[in-house]
Amino acid sequence: MTKKDFLWVESYRPQTISECILPESLKKTFSDIVETGEIPNMMFTGTAGLGKTTVARAICNQLNLDYIIVNGSEEGNIDTLRTKIKHFASTVSLDGGIKVVILDEADYLNAQSTQPALRGFIEEFSDNCRFILTCNFKNRVIEPLHSRCSIYEFNTTKKGMQKLCAQFYTRTMHILETEGVIVDSKDEIANLIMRYAPDWRRVLNELQRSSIGGKLNIAMLQGGSGQYDDLFKHLKDKDFKKMRKWVSENMDVDSSVIFRSIYDSMYEKVEPSSVPQLVLYLADYQYKNAFVADHELNIVACMTEIMANVEFQ
Repeated sequence: MTKKDFLWVESYRPQTISECILPESLKKTFSDIVETGEIPNMMFTGTAGLGKTTVARAICNQLNLDYIIVNGSEEGNIDTLRTKIKHFASTVSLDGGIKVVILDEADYLNAQSTQPALRGFIEEFSDNCRFILTCNFKNRVIEPLHSRCSIYEFNTTKKGMQKLCAQFYTRTMHILETEGVIVDSKDEIANLIMRYAPDWRRVLNELQRSSIGGKLNIAMLQGGSGQYDDLFKHLKDKDFKKMRKWVSENMDVDSSVIFRSIYDSMYEKVEPSSVPQLVLYLADYQYKNAFVADHELNIVACMTEIMANVEFQ
């Protein structure tokens, strides 16, 4: 078994559109695309963990299309991108059908150089290749890419989110049963889903982390907020070493989740006079995070500024 197979988010990744947890309108749209077999260039936008990449893969799998996945945050260098995409897109698939490039986290690509080059690739290989771009922040993607894609927003209403959470709860219980995990409190699972919704990936990662040993560890499951209590203590104590260690140990958490969690807790932890400054730091470093090569270093730099200039309660 590979490490990838061991991860629940991979083992239980939906393979078809019908298996995906989506708002009904989106599910119907993507089902229609599969039924007609006509796939346009598309851009999927929405926060992390919603299943954008999963939907892109499911469409390709159901249509039996050759595809590659390129990660914009890890392979965003213009030379790497050009080589990988051109090598794939310039060849014909075995059955003569179209091929698909799934460009994950396209908003991490440099807007001055790499994104304009991507526009050129879309035009150059339009005869035999389609592109599916995923992004968390569509405003970071240049307009010429917007205009060349059908844009689908992965968002829903509050009522719609409740339905999605209920569906994900059912799926989560099935996964726990399949994995043989003993669950003493189903309420805690529901609370976890509501806490992180709509980041389904984060929910599964937290559940797997808390299920080592075959029984759901409720104390560990509830430890998400406690982790941030530790971080605030390190910041207040100006303990750089412990703060840096905390960041390193939590790099499996999406950076935007870390920034958002600090933002959500600031009124309980920070002196009112320092709140505006903290908000500016978080916004600035969240923006920078889309472009930097080393996310850990970026978060540590943000925490260092907070540590030095923010007053804590």
